[in-house]
Amino acid sequence: MIRVAMVLMCGFFTGQSIAETIDVEYSRFYSHVKKLDNEDTQALQFAFGFLRVGEGRLCGVNSADIVTDKQTMSLEVSNEGRFTVPTEKALKLANAIIRISLVERANVCDMSVQLETKPEYLKARYTKDELTFVYGQYEAFFNEMGSFLSFLMPTVKGLMIHFEDRDLDYTTPEGVTITNGVLHIEQEWISEAKGLSLPQAPLRITAMASS
Repeated sequence: MIRVAMVLMCGFFTGQSIAETIDVEYSRFYSHVKKLDNEDTQALQFAFGFLRVGEGRLCGVNSADIVTDKQTMSLEVSNEGRFTVPTEKALKLANAIIRISLVERANVCDMSVQLETKPEYLKARYTKDELTFVYGQYEAFFNEMGSFLSFLMPTVKGLMIHFEDRDLDYTTPEGVTITNGVLHIEQEWISEAKGLSLPQAPLRITAMASS
């Protein structure tokens, strides 16, 4: 878990919730994102956010910026409150910080790191080769991370395809079913399928893993 330090209280929002701004060293993020800086995991990214303690939902994020002595660069924050950071060793050497404005108090929000497929690999129709490629990216990541601590790392057994509509129930032409906005497909299905047709491009794709 990435620990954060509160640096500024910003004020009050409606409903008496307090917004706070926190600074996190870029080096903390870099230690994660550099793990994906290779061809075997080129389709993957880490998305960072904050989980509300005890509630399992994401805390709101007003903004996120990379700050150095010379410049400030804004990061795009998704509607869910997640953001990604670039893999730049120069930012680490420059002692950059990520300045995050939270909708809620910092002491009720813990950092959340999510491994997911990059947006350019999200689409409504996948060929067999495209599905195999995405699955292989997750398999490569988990294999690499488990090369020294294999007894601690889960293994990939399939893909979880998430949709923005959490009430979405739909059976694809290939006969697999989206339930409550999530489609689970096992590795065996991927290896035998000829492709996959979805009702819309998904919100994200993550790994379905087992210990």
